[in-house]
Amino acid sequence: MLRLSGWLDGLARVVCGTAAAVLVTLVLSIVVLRYGFGTGSIKLQDGATYAFAVFLIFSLPVCLARGGHVRVEVLSERLPPGYIRAADAVALVVFLIPVFGLILWAGWSDLAFAWRIREASVETGGLPGLYLVRTALPVAAVLMIVQGVAAVLRPPVMA
Repeated sequence: MLRLSGWLDGLARVVCGTAAAVLVTLVLSIVVLRYGFGTGSIKLQDGATYAFAVFLIFSLPVCLARGGHVRVEVLSERLPPGYIRAADAVALVVFLIPVFGLILWAGWSDLAFAWRIREASVETGGLPGLYLVRTALPVAAVLMIVQGVAAVLRPPVMA
């Protein structure tokens, strides 16, 4: 499981990096076209929106894989590391896995419909393939569950 989570984390980092590079390139292009040449492109704007959505949603499992979750440091700095690790494990099992499982369950029919109709941008002249971007949420939910289980199984770091 730990090996799988490491491989999936590497894949998610590549997706995040690619989406970030595409986002920066598209936003820069949009700005240059708009203010330099007085023109614009709905397709470029849709592309930037798609890249931002993919970047944002895939950054969650990447962050979790690095222990970047949020905790109240005022309290946790006074607690022993064993307690913090146990509390994190309980939180991951009680909250993370059910919440992202609910995201999978609740969004499955909408995703299936989007794929069935090959959903595209709502903008006239926009990009096709919105259904592919919508797929990022359940994929990231699965990655979050895998990274949560891996965080519970990972051996503690000795200080």
